[in-house]
Amino acid sequence: MRHIYSFSFILVFLTCHNTWSQFTLPKLNYSYEALEPSIDSLTMSIHYGKHHQTYVNNLNKAVVGIHADSSSLISLMLHVSKRSEAIRNNGGGHYNHSLFWEILSPKKNTKPSDELSKAIQENFVNLDSLKKMVNQAASTRFGSGWAWVIVTPDKKLAVCSTPNQDNPLMDISKMRGIPILAIDVWEHAYYLKYQNKRVDYLGAIWNVIDWEVISKKYAEALVDPLLPHLKRKL
Repeated sequence: MRHIYSFSFILVFLTCHNTWSQFTLPKLNYSYEALEPSIDSLTMSIHYGKHHQTYVNNLNKAVVGIHADSSSLISLMLHVSKRSEAIRNNGGGHYNHSLFWEILSPKKNTKPSDELSKAIQENFVNLDSLKKMVNQAASTRFGSGWAWVIVTPDKKLAVCSTPNQDNPLMDISKMRGIPILAIDVWEHAYYLKYQNKRVDYLGAIWNVIDWEVISKKYAEALVDPLLPHLKRKL
């Protein structure tokens, strides 16, 4: 009986260890108050420490025992149509927020690289036009969701939006590509400061967008072997 108990305990320990250590909250590169006044510190602390952490916790629970507990986050997104709603919602929430935090910064007046600037001119005429398209996608997203700038499988830039915690990597997305910029338009992203004025939030957030990070992501996406595979359902 003692040996059976010990063996059972080991199995439970390994399962729990694998579950709670696989996906973790990414570290922020700035403090909660660093994005003031565009994004207030209270919103940041709740959004990052509560909402995002909940997505991580629920995702770790959702992948237990279904042969998905060793899958990467990207893999889960690519095959999300074959996964549960819990994985779709919480995996998407984890991926989307991780990108969102990364492309925000307190640094002032960052600019797109020459390579990204050229692509913006070819696809949107200029940076202001791109911002207007993103804001249009974000402001017209009914309910909760996201607005994106993506690199499409034919290596063009495109703007799109998705509902809830969906994203363009998912095999259920109408427009697919590798995201390089994400704007969260869930109410928890802005309501404490902007209330129902989503347009004001969308105007302010460009003050804390880090074009240096986005430029790096653009360059990486162009050579990512995943890109051509997004033309088809995986």
